[in-house]
Amino acid sequence: MDSDNYRGSRAVIIGMTDTDEKIPAAAGRISTQSGNAMEIFERSQDREKNAKLIAKVTRSGHNSTIEHTVFNIAFKDVSVFAEQFMIEFRLASFTVKSRRYVDFSDCGFYVPFLESEELENKYRETMEYLFSEYSSFLEAGIPKEDARFLLPYCLRSNFFCTVNARELLHILRAMLFGRGSAFKELYDLGTQIYGQIEKLAPGICADFFKRRPDASDKIALGYMFNNYADCEKDSVNKVELLSYTPDAEKSVAKSALIWTRQYSPEAVEKIISDKNNVDKIIDCVVSSSRPRPLETLNYTFRINGVSLSTITHFARHRVHGLMVPSLTLTDRTKYIVPDTVKAMPEILKRYHDAFAKMKNLYDYLKEQVCSEEQLVYCQMSGNTLDIVSSMNGRELLLFFKLRTCSRAQWEIREYAVEMLRQLRKISPRIFSRFGPSCYFSSCPEGALSCGKPDEIKEFFGNL
Repeated sequence: MDSDNYRGSRAVIIGMTDTDEKIPAAAGRISTQSGNAMEIFERSQDREKNAKLIAKVTRSGHNSTIEHTVFNIAFKDVSVFAEQFMIEFRLASFTVKSRRYVDFSDCGFYVPFLESEELENKYRETMEYLFSEYSSFLEAGIPKEDARFLLPYCLRSNFFCTVNARELLHILRAMLFGRGSAFKELYDLGTQIYGQIEKLAPGICADFFKRRPDASDKIALGYMFNNYADCEKDSVNKVELLSYTPDAEKSVAKSALIWTRQYSPEAVEKIISDKNNVDKIIDCVVSSSRPRPLETLNYTFRINGVSLSTITHFARHRVHGLMVPSLTLTDRTKYIVPDTVKAMPEILKRYHDAFAKMKNLYDYLKEQVCSEEQLVYCQMSGNTLDIVSSMNGRELLLFFKLRTCSRAQWEIREYAVEMLRQLRKISPRIFSRFGPSCYFSSCPEGALSCGKPDEIKEFFGNL
């Protein structure tokens, strides 16, 4: 395993909009100057003048102009913790090396700064043991998507990110001034990125440090509710529906009638007074390629005991409000155990031993006064957290198409099926129409199809 360059995390800008800062400068001029778009663009060729104009415009709060510049960033050998931090930003695009399909035995791991060689050696010993166990599990026939729960959260990750300048500055503020700044790796990565865009786009970066946020991006509840610690108990439910849109069927039907035909309030009420009409409208909306009326619905879930690996699957859905707790809050005694591991007694014992060994390392380093920001790497992909997700009806339609499919990762599929089951209880006339793609249409997986459409349709028909 390559561990000589174990602190070699890098973020490299490998691409940028090829017009430099010309488009943001032209955007800053177009609302106040005469001429068509191309004429104004042709007047926006001077790099120095452009930088000054962009700085002036963004100082006035017109930051949308810099969204026209886009950066492509390669994250090389960063920790999966850094990956998790990055992919939670909603307005960027990410492509990550899959731990379901790729063997990570030799990927290496990140080592945070520790106060002594003894502590560092203890850390290295545990991580190398975990990677060795991961390899052994693969050799024993455990699928990669299950063996990956043994991988520590310091494993090296590689991914690409594409992001516009406005969102990138937002990310950098979080890394350099906000919740990421306490983690040396994130701060260093933020410093690397800023150093590159400062040279590439000086106007966009103007006054960056002067415009640092006044307020923290952390919600500081602190110890406000410590008296309730005795109430702490794991939920018996995988999914809890916290809130939802009442009269969902009527909301969809009303908005569809107004949107598509501009019916009067009286006509809308008369049409939806017939339940058959409501069903017809819902059928049309759900089967359309642009089901906008579903966006009027909103559902918020508490999703309990989600592995850190599967949290990344939830995070890949960009159009929803996802609240992932700080990874400094992870309880190292809580973790997921896949069925493939349970089926092999010796493997199961080693699996439990691996999590116990990581917990021992965490406790030992904590006794040595290591901070939670250092110890965030001392957890495993199978450790769990409770998360909160809010999705509108249209995003749920996509979510269930993908995540209730038999090809979806089994853990998120279990959560998706339970979410759908609960939604069918409160709004059956809408959510009886939701499920995997093959439930109401054809399978898009081609040669990778499970080949069991009748079984799938029967299962979701009776859910």
